[in-house]
Amino acid sequence: MPPTDALTSRQRIEQAAKHLFATRGYEATSTATIARLARTSESQLLKHFGSKEGLLETILQDAWNSINPALRLATESVASVPEKFRILVEMVLTFLGKDEELRMLLLFEGRRIRRQGETVVLVPGFLEFVSIVDGILEQLAEDGELAPDVTPQALRSAIMGVIEGMMRDRMLAASIHYPASFSEAEMRAIAFRLLASSIVRG
Repeated sequence: MPPTDALTSRQRIEQAAKHLFATRGYEATSTATIARLARTSESQLLKHFGSKEGLLETILQDAWNSINPALRLATESVASVPEKFRILVEMVLTFLGKDEELRMLLLFEGRRIRRQGETVVLVPGFLEFVSIVDGILEQLAEDGELAPDVTPQALRSAIMGVIEGMMRDRMLAASIHYPASFSEAEMRAIAFRLLASSIVRG
């Protein structure tokens, strides 16, 4: 973990939780362990985040708050829809490539069923990201470039599922020798091919 001397109690808690959730797993990490690593008390954790789940949601929301504005800024000024999509994929993969712990949380904890199996907790930042992707793909449909049997939401779900699946498999390959020796370049190529296969050429 990075040095924590200059961080506030809230920042230390968030940093400690991110590290523990990523290395030990959410369920196996107690609030007491987080507080101990953050050099603070459980009461401070509950004061700032309400619960362990609230802490995880804050970590995930902060991650999306870091990437979503940059994605909007980078894609809104580009006219070509395929180029918008290429930029989006490149930026997300680059962002996740810089932080292994965050990548682990987003891919393995971000949409896991919680609250005693009653619901999946989706943070607003993830839903905003989905709306950015949908907006790009809806532009294809509005321009008459999307195949008539493909909807923007179905294409988004397919592309995101493929990218997430490949990223998870690569992480498993690094830790338990799962057979997934493909490169990031191959991941990009497959995502772009999925989009290209759904575009109607005039």
